[in-house]
Amino acid sequence: MNIAFVCIQNSCRSQIAEAFGKKYFPDTINCYSAGTNPANQINPRAIKIMNEKYHIDMTQKQYPKKISQLPPIDILVTMGCGIQCPYVSCKKLIEWNIEDPAEKDDQTFSKIIEQIKTNVTNLKSSVIVK
Repeated sequence: MNIAFVCIQNSCRSQIAEAFGKKYFPDTINCYSAGTNPANQINPRAIKIMNEKYHIDMTQKQYPKKISQLPPIDILVTMGCGIQCPYVSCKKLIEWNIEDPAEKDDQTFSKIIEQIKTNVTNLKSSVIVK
């Protein structure tokens, strides 16, 4: 199964979701992220907070990507960008409506990361059949 997290720049929210997905989902579920207009790099504050608070290094295998670079997707999760995402063929579409933390203070940034973590763990419990 393939899950993709999508936002505009693929530099913050969707990258964070991908990182949590890779940490919490089993090997049978592949997690990706992409953007409608990808940035040149992952947000440095996202990298720093994820590393310090969750011991997740997003610099090794993650980078901003275009939606066209995604493999076939089963579940598409959009972050709530306020724009119409291009059509991506998927079996299920989920909208999270998560505020962009990029310009927020560290405390708010961390709260948004925690919200993403909660959403990913909730998604895990709804996707994985025991």
